Amino acid sequence: MNSPLIPVILCGGCGTRLWPLSRETYPKQFLRLLGEETLLQQTVQRLQGIDGMSAPLLICNESSRFVAAEQLRDIGVEGASIILEPMRRNTAPAIAVAALHALATGSDPVLLVLPSDHVIKDQAAFGAAIAIAKGAAIEGNLVTFGVSPLGPETGYGYIRAAAAKPGMAAKVLQFVEKPDRATAEQYIASGNYYWNSGMFVFRASRYLEELERYQPDILKACRNALARAQKDFDFIRLDSEAYGASPDNAIDYAVMERTERACVVAMEAGWSDIGSWASVWEVASKDARNNATQGDVMLQDCDDCLVHGTTRLITAVGMRNTVIVETADALLIMDTSHAQGTRQLVATLNKDKRSEVAQHREVFRPWGSYDAIGSGKRFQVKRISVKPGAKLSLQMHHHRAEHWVVVKGTARITNADNVFLLTENQSTFIPVGVIHSLENPGKIALELIEIQSGAYLGEDDIVRLEDRYGRT
Repeated sequence: MNSPLIPVILCGGCGTRLWPLSRETYPKQFLRLLGEETLLQQTVQRLQGIDGMSAPLLICNESSRFVAAEQLRDIGVEGASIILEPMRRNTAPAIAVAALHALATGSDPVLLVLPSDHVIKDQAAFGAAIAIAKGAAIEGNLVTFGVSPLGPETGYGYIRAAAAKPGMAAKVLQFVEKPDRATAEQYIASGNYYWNSGMFVFRASRYLEELERYQPDILKACRNALARAQKDFDFIRLDSEAYGASPDNAIDYAVMERTERACVVAMEAGWSDIGSWASVWEVASKDARNNATQGDVMLQDCDDCLVHGTTRLITAVGMRNTVIVETADALLIMDTSHAQGTRQLVATLNKDKRSEVAQHREVFRPWGSYDAIGSGKRFQVKRISVKPGAKLSLQMHHHRAEHWVVVKGTARITNADNVFLLTENQSTFIPVGVIHSLENPGKIALELIEIQSGAYLGEDDIVRLEDRYGRT
């Protein structure tokens, strides 16, 4: 039991079921849905105090790399490794890369594979389940965690397991896909089924052995992708061509449903995968009328509702079993019983090429963020926030001019051949085609209003000449 335990945290999802708060470029694991910390931060923090736990290894999308790194820094996590996927290839390749990276240290650690967006309320029960799973993994088993069903949920996969002694892993007899309601009711009545939590424990070498047996193409592609990987600041950037050659497959299909050494550990720890707005309501704190609210919300004669406000006052009267989620650029109103319908809604928005699918009005960058607060023909207004010590790239635009007005903090401006400081209520004008940059040399956030004007105002009209974050 002294083997190191490396938590592998999967951060590559797109979170369509929690739209409009979750977007492709800012998925749900980076959101503060339940409390002061994000779901990713809560995932990392609940590992503290578990015996033998090493620094986490994150697998995330390239577009999310700076957000993930910053959220770890915000909670004081040091020594984490972050591997960047150039494209999504599902969980089997992501875990393979993690296992190969872990073995490169010369040891054969036990991997604890965790999605970054789950909720677990009972940390002690979670730790106890991990201890049981680790013991089974050291014996050569591939272990998953099963959750006793609370109802005939059709959004989860199920696991049929053999009987087991208390405190022991049980042999998996069958993995079952998401059933219809009648089938789910039969599973619950039998008492032999668990919800599939999507969390796993196994030795790195054992996973790779099984992957090579059942899906050798995935392992070959992942080996090549890691062998050709490049170190980029604190990130490990997988080779795009090699990783793209991997089949897109989940660990459940690639390995767990086929291996003869699959085991399940029963876990009663207040688990939820936060897979819909209905599941957010289930785990959230509620008032006397069973309403869960966040933000500036006022309810009158409402019951069993979830209301999440982001930018303005949200009011509701006489609502029952309703979800209301507001952001700066979108509003979702939904009956709770249709909570799984957001996936189809997002697919329709995507088909219509709506920008609200991919990103929020406020867009996060490694240096800070910008919020497009207004626009019209040939102009756009943004509120820009730059973190202390951060700097935007040295750049120019072919089609737009910019006027900057500082409203908070101090800015160091590069405008053509001139470098100077601006403070609150001071401004500068950047003509079309002029090389420029913006830096925050202070100890507080820099905020300014940017007015863009010109024939074309798209974000792809940026020619970067120098960039400390490695962007092209």
